[in-house]
Amino acid sequence: MHVPRLFYPLPIARAPSGVYIARMLDNAPSLPPEIARRRTFAIISHPDAGKTTLTEKFLLFGGAIQMAGQVRAKGEARRTRSDFMAMEKDRGISVSASAMSFDFKKFRFNLVDTPGHSDFSEDTYRTLTAVDAAIMVIDGAKGVESQTQKLFEVCRLRDLPILTFCNKMDRESRDVFEIIDEIQENLAIDVTPASWPIGTGSEFLGCYDLLRDRLELMDRADRNKVADSIEINGLDDPQLAEHVPEHLLEKLLEEIEMARELLPALDPKSVLEGHMTPIWFGSAINSFGVKELMEGIATYGPEPQPQAAEPRQISPDETKVSGFVFKVQANMDPKHRDRVAFVRLCAGHFKRGMKLTHVRAKKPMAISNPVLFLASDRELAEEAWAGDIIGIPNHGQLRIGDALTEGEALRITGIPSFAPELLQTCRAGDPMKAKHLDKALMQFAEEGAAKVFKPMMGSGFVVGVVGALQFEVLASRIELEYGLPVRFEPSQFTSARWISGEKIAMDKLINVNKQHIAYDNDGDPVFLTRLQWDIDRVERDYPDLTLSATKEMMV
Repeated sequence: MHVPRLFYPLPIARAPSGVYIARMLDNAPSLPPEIARRRTFAIISHPDAGKTTLTEKFLLFGGAIQMAGQVRAKGEARRTRSDFMAMEKDRGISVSASAMSFDFKKFRFNLVDTPGHSDFSEDTYRTLTAVDAAIMVIDGAKGVESQTQKLFEVCRLRDLPILTFCNKMDRESRDVFEIIDEIQENLAIDVTPASWPIGTGSEFLGCYDLLRDRLELMDRADRNKVADSIEINGLDDPQLAEHVPEHLLEKLLEEIEMARELLPALDPKSVLEGHMTPIWFGSAINSFGVKELMEGIATYGPEPQPQAAEPRQISPDETKVSGFVFKVQANMDPKHRDRVAFVRLCAGHFKRGMKLTHVRAKKPMAISNPVLFLASDRELAEEAWAGDIIGIPNHGQLRIGDALTEGEALRITGIPSFAPELLQTCRAGDPMKAKHLDKALMQFAEEGAAKVFKPMMGSGFVVGVVGALQFEVLASRIELEYGLPVRFEPSQFTSARWISGEKIAMDKLINVNKQHIAYDNDGDPVFLTRLQWDIDRVERDYPDLTLSATKEMMV
């Protein structure tokens, strides 16, 4: 058996029964009960690790849906709630983050399912600015994959607490110690097991719940059924032998003894600080291990956290309402050409009909029909609290990064916009419809689905994306939502940099390099480059100017 290179010999702690652990960080103010019961988190993973299936099971256990859709099922059973675009349903992949709110026991879960595909990582990065914790889903056979690692780095930058779910244990998977060792080595985070699998692949029976001394047995017959749970008194309880075959029981006892010696104890404070991740094992498609993970989020996940802003930080216990837009989704309902701004509430108790100040526009805005989401289904939100995610239908007034407050001029910081890695020109199939294309592209730029640059010289637009699949998604959405066939053609440019600095130097650069200059949808100047040499030349000739690959979406 593989023995990992691990940490201190400490006993694994049992969960204090019914104790409210989340508020363990020192000097944190105690929150009003309605805010304290909120848990706002994102699910991150490499594509195909089972993220959307896990989301569906959360909704099932939260009582939000009656039957979970499966990404790989046939016909109507395949319609997952969180994949609502036509392309997502056809391909069985998520290309847009979606939000869902539902109750679980006495808690209110606000869950954001993010795209796993690296071509849509910018949407995911922005989504992570609006949550307080992340669930990392890994495939038991593949371990830590490249996209998981990238997304984990973003969580690390934001000190987000992370809970780990090792999925697909009912298929052939790797040795448990090997998986834990890989997470610790690749992600430099302490791992403590919250449950331990009994057998793998076709022999997978279920898990031993280390936190509550329970035996959880998987039912392969009914995928929408919660696993049977058997209370036992420790690992020497004779009941264990009644449910677990001898060879698997022997292996289980040996592995748990090793784990207790080699792995650190569960320290709730360390989890909240982002230094430790508890790991649960299970099979999302068989509804196994999901309920234990949900209980883990409720017990060890953070309450709504303070939000970085200028000129001051926003605390969730403030009485005045404030929130920010982290995502805009156009045409969620194609019949109504609507745009919905996803708003994370940072503080206060919001009521429908409230007038909030739109900080960028310096105008009051009556929020008369805010919605709560269950992916593309929605209901009117009569009220919401700090930590909740609400949707505000609007006609283009709200953009990513906008702040809404009860009058105070606060600007939310830390919402990134990245330089695109692929640039193509976009033309309408019918030249008479160029004006419509104009409107469609601006809409997608404000939604954050692509960067749209209008060059100073020549006609048409240069569209920039992070991954090639985004061009396909854009072309398909423009045709579906606007009835406008378009074609993307290769561009002479390979990257874009935002220009900032002294106005005189900027004007000089723009006048001399008109063929390289374009403006983004906010009207900010951008330098389009063909080679790294172009960037080096500008940095050498214009030392007072900065060419930046990211732009903070702060307004």
